[in-house]
Amino acid sequence: VQLVESGGGLVQAGGSLRLSCVASGSTFSINAMAWYRQAPGKQRELVAGISSGGGATSYDDSVKGRFTISRDNAQNTMYLQMNSLKPEDTAVYYCNAFTTGGRYWGQGTQVTVSS
Repeated sequence: VQLVESGGGLVQAGGSLRLSCVASGSTFSINAMAWYRQAPGKQRELVAGISSGGGATSYDDSVKGRFTISRDNAQNTMYLQMNSLKPEDTAVYYCNAFTTGGRYWGQGTQVTVSS
């Protein structure tokens, strides 16, 4: 399974971005998916997760009410809609997929929120 993120960039505080993660390869083996982020000098942390069918989602408390995770299995794509962005959301955002054969990561996309 290969994962490619896109949609990151520089945005002012209060702005919005939409991240995408496109999966290829053995996509039939993908179960749950998630977005993680890692800020400079900090550990990678879970931002949001979504079940295989998209019916169940979970969020870190720091992004609840501002971020929305979704997926389109027909397009093998997962999204993260990020609204009301804050400077503390600045990080590299990674796509993660749980499969029957293991866990896979994308290369990451940089999100920078200026104050």
